[in-house]
Amino acid sequence: MNEQETEELIKKISEEMDLLINDFNVPKNVRTSISEAKAKLNEIGEYNMRISAATYNIDNVSNDINLQPQARTVLWNILSMLESIKKE
Repeated sequence: MNEQETEELIKKISEEMDLLINDFNVPKNVRTSISEAKAKLNEIGEYNMRISAATYNIDNVSNDINLQPQARTVLWNILSMLESIKKE
């Protein structure tokens, strides 16, 4: 995956994060963690560091008991996309 493809995937991940951040059915603590993950992902720096930080934040809240199944599925999809970048 070249740098342009990686940036496009990061943009798509950010859009998915925005959907959850703006969904008021998602618990506030989860939205806050997703916002922090998005900020870390969009920082300037090495991809692996940014992706690892974002993955850590999202993974911590992906099993929140108050999280609705559809939101959890979106989080798992985001984690999957992050992992696909990290492997390359």
